[in-house]
Amino acid sequence: MRQAVLLGSPGTKRTIYLEKGADAAGVSVRLLDWKEFPFCGGDSQESPVRRWAGWENVFLNEAAWEDVFLKIDPPLWESCWLDELNILAQNYEKKLQWLAELGKKRQITFLNKPEDIRAILDKRACKRLLAEAGIPVTEELDGVGRTVPAAETLDGVGRAVLPAAETLDGVGQAVLPAAETLDDVGQAVLPATETLDDVDQAELLLDAMERRRIFQVFIKPVCGSGAAGAAAFRWQPRSGRMILYTCAMEHPETGRLVNTKRLRRFTDRKQVLSMIGRLLKLDCIVERWYAKAEHSGFSYDLRAVVQDGRMDFILARLSSGPITNLHLNNHPLKGDALGLPRHVMEDVEQLCIRAAKCYPGLRSAGIDVLLEKGSLRPRIIELNGQGDLIYQDIYDQNRIYLHQAEMMKEWLYTERRINLP
Repeated sequence: MRQAVLLGSPGTKRTIYLEKGADAAGVSVRLLDWKEFPFCGGDSQESPVRRWAGWENVFLNEAAWEDVFLKIDPPLWESCWLDELNILAQNYEKKLQWLAELGKKRQITFLNKPEDIRAILDKRACKRLLAEAGIPVTEELDGVGRTVPAAETLDGVGRAVLPAAETLDGVGQAVLPAAETLDDVGQAVLPATETLDDVDQAELLLDAMERRRIFQVFIKPVCGSGAAGAAAFRWQPRSGRMILYTCAMEHPETGRLVNTKRLRRFTDRKQVLSMIGRLLKLDCIVERWYAKAEHSGFSYDLRAVVQDGRMDFILARLSSGPITNLHLNNHPLKGDALGLPRHVMEDVEQLCIRAAKCYPGLRSAGIDVLLEKGSLRPRIIELNGQGDLIYQDIYDQNRIYLHQAEMMKEWLYTERRINLP
């Protein structure tokens, strides 16, 4: 029997609104809870097929699934400690690899193939693949402070992700003072070397910035999302003045870095360099901080959702500060309300479609786009294989999830398909 299946978490907006889209399309979707799903441990010799069958018998009372269309949502994490970021990431990668292997043995059609979700989690590798395809991206400061083996030593795949913004609400996030009014900024990323102390680590970044004559950058963990561990850094070499904006803070009792939902502004040089050094040890990428396009006194970037080769939604994220994630009390605005010239919107759409095609195993992709101030030239900031949750869509037409339900419906009522390797 053919079944449309969601691997996700009960009660989340992702699950609720996919189910609403499915109801509207006349499709039944079975939910598999991440907490109950079996995965082979690192030392397990048991085959994925055998473990899958055992799980079926326990939870579904069915001997086997004949044919499955499976959508994979990100799991919910229960930690806000940044030093656990890579552990969580690697655990998620193992689960995706397990699903990829299972897909080769069973009749599973994926909305987004787990191997492509896994590959796109590595922001560094993703950006370089896009650049090799001739797609304009935000410029990376290459080779700054790598702390872990290169991606190619990890089976050719990247790191991993933390929860989307909605999953950060219930995990005991620390609260910081509200951000002061910030300057306009761009986007960024970076890595590091564990043999150096925090300040020496940061000094290497300053050297690289001075060599490149780039004095404002973004720093982002390769495996992060939802602004976890992200920072915007501006430095004036002549005066020595520096400013760091980040959602990370040092926990007052443990001294560990914790991810929060508010920006904090650091200006003390010693404190800034120490914080940067600690962030770099997470394995980050560093990118040029571009001046962004502005609307009504706010700078902004764009989140687009491309599904099956078409643009389903585009949203502007307006901010008075450098980091535009909407859960940081920034302002959403539908893309057509920006009043941009038609050719700019067409350029953005075509650029996003081209970027999504670089990962043919992804039928749905969330794409962050920067428009340079003045020229409005678009650049890809990053891709997300699970970036389909946009509140401004689900509370309106729910177009994104309705389209996914239509994909499932089309699959359910066509000739039996076989996933080729």
